[in-house]
Amino acid sequence: MKRVALAYSGGLDTSVTIRWLTERGYEVVAVAVDVGQQEDFELVRERGLRAGAAEVRVIDAVDRFAGEFLARAIKANGLYEGQYPMVSSLARPLIADEVVRVAREVRAGILAHGCTGKGNDQVRFEVAFGVLAPDLEVLAPVRDDGIPREKAVALAQEWGIPIADVATSFSIDENLWGRTAECGPLEDPWAAPPEEAFARTAAPWDRPSEPAEVVVAFERGLPVSLDGTPRPLPALVREIDALGGRYGFGRVDMVENRRVGIKSRELYEVPGALALITAHRALETLTLEREVAHFKPAVEQRWAELVYDGLWFSPLRTAIDAFVDATQTHVTGEVRLVFSPGACTVVGRRSETSLYDEGLATYGAADAFDQRLAAGFVRLWGMPLRVWSEVQGAGAGGPGPAGGRA
Repeated sequence: MKRVALAYSGGLDTSVTIRWLTERGYEVVAVAVDVGQQEDFELVRERGLRAGAAEVRVIDAVDRFAGEFLARAIKANGLYEGQYPMVSSLARPLIADEVVRVAREVRAGILAHGCTGKGNDQVRFEVAFGVLAPDLEVLAPVRDDGIPREKAVALAQEWGIPIADVATSFSIDENLWGRTAECGPLEDPWAAPPEEAFARTAAPWDRPSEPAEVVVAFERGLPVSLDGTPRPLPALVREIDALGGRYGFGRVDMVENRRVGIKSRELYEVPGALALITAHRALETLTLEREVAHFKPAVEQRWAELVYDGLWFSPLRTAIDAFVDATQTHVTGEVRLVFSPGACTVVGRRSETSLYDEGLATYGAADAFDQRLAAGFVRLWGMPLRVWSEVQGAGAGGPGPAGGRA
């Protein structure tokens, strides 16, 4: 009997995948990786066994997820297409690594996942598997055998696999960094998302009216305490996520460009992720030198694309992280955040390594800026354009700045 190590979420597709494989003669070791999702893993284990798995292993990887993946995302201000903190994208390489590790332990010659052919996760898993275990075969029954969602639901019911009711309407993924929802009524980009699609953020009518303030302290680009109390990163993320969620902050409703070439409407709940990236960016405005501050966003965009596209295990991502780490040497200080209904606002930032000099910035009596130097600076700065204007441009009777005659 061929042994398979399956990346197991405990959801509809992967539960059906277990039974699909066992009915074709495979022995399945299901690997459920705890990356901070709000899940009862005893129920996950029971569901996997009822689906037919020979063994269900639950791997506690919360600390690793925070320390090796979320920490890098915070320092890189990781947002795909400027909006999405990449809840699933960051977890998949870790899950793939744990599945490969278990496969080696149980001597499985096959790896498997429950992804569809339209999603990004098939890319992330299989590219990672190809780097980490190129000698192992990969199976993807939901994709390769063409199991649509309606059929998966019917098979789960037929086989007596207990799946939560929400699985029949939405496809849910969740971890420490946030929660994602797709499918069902969300497939119409014109339709407003129904309130039942949300779980980590309060509905508009349930949000507190009084604002709440919190001070987040950073050391070398990473959040380390809330209101002066040190927190391990997983606990800090959970606490700020819960606070933002109570105010309904962190809902992202976007149509994104998937790696496979299609547009997809996705719903994300990411209050903690967005709040921490917002605070981190605010601290960088104080501590990054001007040219670094202008260059880093382009690098951040490329970093997010690599992670989203399943290229975590790539030399370019490693090289970009080395650059990002170098920029974080002095990103140490505190940021004041105020949460209000549906919003998170930076209201203050300070750092002992701040490059902000009030004596240079003020327009008051304490002004230390020698304004007499400005005239020469402005003249030198504008000199190339004056030369162009006199020789080729408006001053020479040529086309004006808008392309027409001056």
